[in-house]
Amino acid sequence: MNEITTSMQPWQQFLAEQGFRFEQTRAFDAIGPEPMLTTEAAAGGFVAPLTDLGLMDFSGEEAAHFLHNQLTNDIEHLGEQEARLAAYCSAKGRMLASLLVWRRGNSVLLELPREIQPAVQKRLQMFILRAKVKAADASDNHVVLGIGGAQAGAALAPWFATLPAAPYAKADAEAGTLIRVADAFGAPRYQWIVTPEQARQAWPQLAQTLRPAGAALWRLGDILAGVPQIVPATQERFVPQMVNFEVIGGVNFKKGCYPGQEIVARSQYLGKLKRRMALATLTVDSDGAAIAAGMEVFSAADAEQPCGMVVNAEPSGPREFALLVELKTAALDDGSIHLGSAPGPALRLQPLPYAMPDAA
Repeated sequence: MNEITTSMQPWQQFLAEQGFRFEQTRAFDAIGPEPMLTTEAAAGGFVAPLTDLGLMDFSGEEAAHFLHNQLTNDIEHLGEQEARLAAYCSAKGRMLASLLVWRRGNSVLLELPREIQPAVQKRLQMFILRAKVKAADASDNHVVLGIGGAQAGAALAPWFATLPAAPYAKADAEAGTLIRVADAFGAPRYQWIVTPEQARQAWPQLAQTLRPAGAALWRLGDILAGVPQIVPATQERFVPQMVNFEVIGGVNFKKGCYPGQEIVARSQYLGKLKRRMALATLTVDSDGAAIAAGMEVFSAADAEQPCGMVVNAEPSGPREFALLVELKTAALDDGSIHLGSAPGPALRLQPLPYAMPDAA
């Protein structure tokens, strides 16, 4: 794999000096200076530069109203001390992006993978028309640090006197914005959004308390928390309910129209949902195996047709992977699901960390 050696921003250059690497397999994906941390080490405390994430800044007096009419969640009533998940859908109700959204003054910030940001931002900008809204790429003006584990609170205390008390609560201070997201590894997780200069100043102190880790560990935490992320291979493949997005708070069914709203609502209210997302683990035969979003899975009960698709996958140990998998609900009852083909490696289904409303 070829390492990115040109067009690096000062923050990426700083991380390279700390032993991080950046490879072209995923846009600006930070690979940690030591082998992948175990879940036990992550539970103790870690800090990961989330350089694979991008930020869009929508500013102006009509920014919230504009995004309210584009996204699946209520943006007009989004408070200053909270963040929300939201999806951006096509006219057919299929997810183009999964987003973390929060306010900052007169701006609304949208976080999503850098890989899909340019196309999503361009599409959203097409609909601004005469609205009093300006859209900008804020990715290089901000650093996103993922911080989790038992020592996270102590590590953040020098900059934040009070931590957000629950997932998707938000705190602002001179040091930037702190958002608590879904817990994983048995402990809270936080995203600290800060300027590159502040991040460089804070890093040595953070690294004294927390283990530096690659962005893959953060994405593993998202998988274990049951929070899907739409990537290029899965754009326009899922209605939000197929990946449990309404269960984790990403869809508001009482708000007004947005692209695909009729189909999303119809999926919710007309009959039982026939596809859902599950958490699974997988053991592979060799080191370096590539398990990725978009790969098909098959049920032993129907070897001819795929019964679902990998939503996200990350290594969880030597020859071990954790996956979020979208499946036909009937396949969940079959009990034997395999990657790639019916004779392929068997998935071990795990309980999700949240209750499903349509569970038997």
